[in-house]
Amino acid sequence: MRKLGILVVLIFMASCKQDKIGFVDNVKLIDGYQEKLDVEGKFNKKAETLTKKRDSISQAIQLELQAFQTKAQSMSQKKAQEEYNVLQQRSQFIGQQLQQEQQQLQQTGQAELDSVITKVRDEVKAYGEANGYSFILGEGQGGGVLFGKAEKDLTDEILKILNDKYKK
Repeated sequence: MRKLGILVVLIFMASCKQDKIGFVDNVKLIDGYQEKLDVEGKFNKKAETLTKKRDSISQAIQLELQAFQTKAQSMSQKKAQEEYNVLQQRSQFIGQQLQQEQQQLQQTGQAELDSVITKVRDEVKAYGEANGYSFILGEGQGGGVLFGKAEKDLTDEILKILNDKYKK
């Protein structure tokens, strides 16, 4: 009978085991991660360079169009129309090339950002496994935590680990 009582107590104690739960502020974690900031900075520089290139080409095409309009007054209508069509085709071709460059830049930037987010998720998972957490919830954009005690917030701890690993 005594063995049965001990067994009941052990089963009761095992069933009372609490899962270890913490949470992170998704926005703070991602926005504070230095690699993400570096990726954004690199993307912004490339986007700025592309914008300057586009503006420069647009200005050159505008000047060429103005010169053509002056020149066209002394041409036959047929010849003027032919040259205008050539100028318009070239302008469209350049516009398409610039648009392709913009799309490629956006795709590359998004792929790099997705890689950073994957690293963050992997680090949160590794942290949880290494520290015995059953759950680490996300707070902020797309998160499921409406309230969490400050002592359960793992954001700063995981952010420090991420930034330390990135510095190496």
